[in-house]
Amino acid sequence: MTPIAPTAEPLSARPDTRVPLPLTAAAFTANFDRFAIGPVLVTVAAALHVPLASAVGVAGGYALAYGLSQPVWGVLSDRIGRLRVIRTALAVAALAGLASAAAPNLAVLAALRVVTGFAFGAVVPCSLSFVGDAVAPERRQGALADLMAALGLGSGLAALFAGVVANWLNWRLVFVVPALAAAAAALGLRRVPEPQRAPAGSLATQLGAVLRSRPAYLVAALGVVEGAVLLGGLTFVAPALQHRGLSDAAAGAITALYGAGTLVFTRAVKVLTRRVPAHGLAAIGGAFVLAGYVAAALVPGVWTYALVAVLLGAGWAFLHSTLQAWATSVVPEARGTAVSCYVAALFVGSALGAALGGGVAGQGRFELLFGVAAVATVPLTVAVVLGRRRFTARG
Repeated sequence: MTPIAPTAEPLSARPDTRVPLPLTAAAFTANFDRFAIGPVLVTVAAALHVPLASAVGVAGGYALAYGLSQPVWGVLSDRIGRLRVIRTALAVAALAGLASAAAPNLAVLAALRVVTGFAFGAVVPCSLSFVGDAVAPERRQGALADLMAALGLGSGLAALFAGVVANWLNWRLVFVVPALAAAAAALGLRRVPEPQRAPAGSLATQLGAVLRSRPAYLVAALGVVEGAVLLGGLTFVAPALQHRGLSDAAAGAITALYGAGTLVFTRAVKVLTRRVPAHGLAAIGGAFVLAGYVAAALVPGVWTYALVAVLLGAGWAFLHSTLQAWATSVVPEARGTAVSCYVAALFVGSALGAALGGGVAGQGRFELLFGVAAVATVPLTVAVVLGRRRFTARG
């Protein structure tokens, strides 16, 4: 069997691991906007006099556009530059977000949220590709940890902010705040230099480099499973808490512990990247996720569901950062395209996980749901650990 070997990095990256503050702010804003809509859907439905099922379609359209946009932005970033794509996308997201706040009815709101989701979809894959271009491979996972901390903090604060808005303020602020933040980040990125990257060549060459890469297929496949296990499982933490009798606000606040866990454990990843190999970090992350799911399955309750939220943040910091760093290395000459395919696979997996678990959650059998997630965590972790170790050994 042909060994899974990495492509040589075509350009020498800087040893610096610092991510520019405007790029970190852009990542925070993208996740904030994506996670803020869920907690206000009931309020939106009541304000626009539509059924809740119709309002849920607003979130669904956003998520679909966000996921489908990934390959488009990745290909463009390889051709015209990471930061140029991010700045353009942030400007579009800001305009669409402000327009969303003024939407007179659900149809207009849904259309504008699709545009916003498509635009914000550029931020994560292009930011990962920026780090891949700018930071040496041996220090890349530490830099990616900074981005993940911003993403985790954005998702956690979004839930808290949206809960406050839904209860005491105007739901339209949910769209105004990230729109203004996107505009500010776009302006800040004008002062950040574009990193050097490999020449893209023709579009056929660019796509062919990814399609011929076996490691790219492996990373994308693992991304699907990871999305189902980590993000899909996270989807059901709040419903599980509500099933135990907690209010929407309390469930949202506890679920936000995921963001706190991500923030804390990404600091640990930064410290350990110079002492522990990438596959070892993946093993640690998988162990955290497994422990959380096992606890929730065997002893279902508020405290174990809170533990799941925290340990999913830990898994995101250790396991997901390993896959992210791997994705930036599999096809360096078409890094943006390869990374965007991985991110798209991650969101496909998230949607699959939510869909597959929906029936069990509807029956209130959350211990079974988390038990299945625990079982799925084991082969996922083993595959990431072995695959990453082999990829590094062949480098």
